[in-house]
Amino acid sequence: MPMPKPALLLIPLAALGVALALPARATAPLPEPPAMPAPADARPQVAVLAGGCFWGMEGLFEHVRGVISVRAGYAGGRAETANYPAVGTETTGHAESIRITFDPRRISYGQLLKIYFAVAHDPTQLNRQTPDEGPSYRSAIFPQNPAQRQVASAYIAMLNQAHVFARPIATRIENGTFYPAEDYHQHFMQRNPRHPYILAWDVAKLAKLKAAYPQFYREGWS
Repeated sequence: MPMPKPALLLIPLAALGVALALPARATAPLPEPPAMPAPADARPQVAVLAGGCFWGMEGLFEHVRGVISVRAGYAGGRAETANYPAVGTETTGHAESIRITFDPRRISYGQLLKIYFAVAHDPTQLNRQTPDEGPSYRSAIFPQNPAQRQVASAYIAMLNQAHVFARPIATRIENGTFYPAEDYHQHFMQRNPRHPYILAWDVAKLAKLKAAYPQFYREGWS
């Protein structure tokens, strides 16, 4: 069974409602992200993102059109510490992350970043996300090639310059290998839709995706 999220234990069960699910959001519509060169072929591409608990991040992007698959895992630390108990000590350098395999003909890397900033998490929170605190819950992008790094850097600069958020963006652009998490973390939202943590912090994000970006939302799971 999954280990409990410690911060959740501080929340009365009566308070676990959808109304609590969304942290501070953008005060203005997000601009379109910079465009990447068209892919030379139709091969799937990979994006690695961190933005709080990987349960909700994974579940959200599993509902995005053009996403082929999503894996929960760890990035930013060493292979020998890429496990849930070690990462939970907040000393390994890892961030709870997701690896998204996507079809660039159907959704671009920049569009994935737009969903990441607008819906998936609050990019202005430093080393925390909703009830979870510590560097393993930081907002971070792990580019998989120079083009992704350029797009991510340019988009963060655009968002800050446009003052889309009330506070500066805390998202870091980092290097790091992605390591898959334990099997019991994979597809957690899909397998545990009534889990108290999912109900409190993640269900409303799916509703936000569907309402704000219907062109990217799909009902089924990837």
